[in-house]
Amino acid sequence: MSSEPLPQFCSSGQRGFSSLISADPRRVFARKLEREIEVRFTPVACTVHTPEGVVHARPGDAIITGTAGEHWRVSRARFADKYRPVPPTVAGEAGRYVSLPNRIMAVPMTTAFEVLLADGVSRLNGCAGEWLVDYGDGSLGIVSPAIFATTYEIID
Repeated sequence: MSSEPLPQFCSSGQRGFSSLISADPRRVFARKLEREIEVRFTPVACTVHTPEGVVHARPGDAIITGTAGEHWRVSRARFADKYRPVPPTVAGEAGRYVSLPNRIMAVPMTTAFEVLLADGVSRLNGCAGEWLVDYGDGSLGIVSPAIFATTYEIID
């Protein structure tokens, strides 16, 4: 018995929202709530084990620990647009940061799906009920319903 391939969404790496996600009638706009997180910057290439899959990190990328203990990677190039240091942390150094109230687009998914990250290698696996999130900077992600409820506010 062969299984159907999962719907796949690809991060473009280019600024702006995905037209595919924008056109989805279930999509909503939301704003990230200001939440403190713990950040370290990896000095070497490594992998980050997230609930959705293994993500490859390059030297200088931020490895974040969220409020529920979950980990994810943010590229060094995109980090300053998403987080600011909480004193006494100095920008670019390990420590506590707060998320900026950036606007995102999200779709509540009704089936399992896959996200290919902009590095072309890292793949995330989502389940029905999870959110497909478009950060508006060419990157996509998967967020569980529980974390979405405590991390975002729907604004439309």
